[in-house]
Amino acid sequence: MQNYVSVTEYGQLHGLTTGYIRRLISNGRIPAVKIGTQWAIPADTPRPEDMRVKSGQYKNWRKPKNEESQIPAP
Repeated sequence: MQNYVSVTEYGQLHGLTTGYIRRLISNGRIPAVKIGTQWAIPADTPRPEDMRVKSGQYKNWRKPKNEESQIPAP
């Protein structure tokens, strides 16, 4: 039989909030089973991968590439 942990226990193990874990479950990124009104997560489930872009590639993406050429002369 497989061991399961609650959403709160999983959050304490991996340093995540319960709301974030429930969002990951609803998006299908964490496998879980609903038992009554509670979610049960397999104990051996690893921490989900962080999908944020941290390279700074999208920093100031709305600004034109060459700001000086876009400003009209007085």
